Amino acid sequence: MLEIKDVSLSLGDDGNHVEILKNINFTFENKNLYVITGPNGGGKSSLAKVIMGIYKPEKGQILLDNQDITDFDITERANLGIGYSFQQPPRFKGIKVRELLRLASGGFDDETDMCRLLHNVGLCSRDYIDREVDNSLSGGELKRIEIATIMARGLKVAVFDEPEAGIDLWSFQKLSETFKDLHENYDTTIIIISHQERILRLADQIILLADGKIKEVTDGEKIMADIAANTRDCMCGQDCRKGVNRNVECIG
Repeated sequence: MLEIKDVSLSLGDDGNHVEILKNINFTFENKNLYVITGPNGGGKSSLAKVIMGIYKPEKGQILLDNQDITDFDITERANLGIGYSFQQPPRFKGIKVRELLRLASGGFDDETDMCRLLHNVGLCSRDYIDREVDNSLSGGELKRIEIATIMARGLKVAVFDEPEAGIDLWSFQKLSETFKDLHENYDTTIIIISHQERILRLADQIILLADGKIKEVTDGEKIMADIAANTRDCMCGQDCRKGVNRNVECIG
């Protein structure tokens, strides 16, 4: 269980701080899948980085299984079982997928285990196990390999920051299936920063974050209904239903 208690965060240069997160309170229960969504600049990625220890909150607490980890750095949190996936995963020229999985797992070298991990993220072991983790891989392939390393680590909490960024539609569909399998077959608590419908529908709970505050905690069915209602009520939606063709920007 990961608890965020009264967490606030300000970023900026001396004398020019901007308040990014404002008294955030939330409990992420074990084995659930959460999606944090909301408008750009609302604090989503900042909250993810606070959880990982990249940013340190100016006030508040972060607890993992009732242990206060507020002052723990990235390495200490990683050792406790918290992992973070950047929008753009790093590439490692000269390192093969096999070696990356071995490093992530802490040393296992069982071909069957590696094959299973790659299969679970939609990749054929025969085609990828000896590929280098370099520019020859597409964005979608790289992100699925990164998820395989997370599975290999057996994390308590895995945070994914906009995993759909920079990948094509086909790869995104496979990535969504991978998250579904990860949620169903592993004991990891999954936190995904996303605004994509396919990801939102996977969530046990959706956290709507805007202006640095949690505005609502809901589920996929309700938020998709809200999005549909907002689309119907906007000026463009009204014009479409009336058969009016207007070359104007859609406004709420």
